[in-house]
Amino acid sequence: MDPCTMIAAGAGAAAAVAAAPAVLAAAGFTAGGIAVGSIASSLMSAAAVANGGGIAAGSVVAALQAAGAAGIPVAAQAVIGAIGGTVGAAVGGPLICSAGATGAVASGGIVGTAVSSVARLIGNCTA
Repeated sequence: MDPCTMIAAGAGAAAAVAAAPAVLAAAGFTAGGIAVGSIASSLMSAAAVANGGGIAAGSVVAALQAAGAAGIPVAAQAVIGAIGGTVGAAVGGPLICSAGATGAVASGGIVGTAVSSVARLIGNCTA
């Protein structure tokens, strides 16, 4: 695996693990329960209707609410990181490699500067 793809995979994994709790909260799976009028409440309603009025233990809605209330277990974080790393490598690797240091700086911001610095350290990546 070339260095650019490795950088993108690591960034994708870290971003996915860091963003997962915020995504859960934004969807309505919070420490205080499922938020009224949220995506989570719609999912809970649909699951309850499909299950005869209750939410089955171990269902997707129950698992997401448990993660929203108590945090994401380490095993689930590993899976989320693996998915984020795979997506990062598949999408970000070619973008970083084809952009090189100049393109990364053009994307702007701290991330663009960091990517360009790493690209300079390892030499301009080639796809």
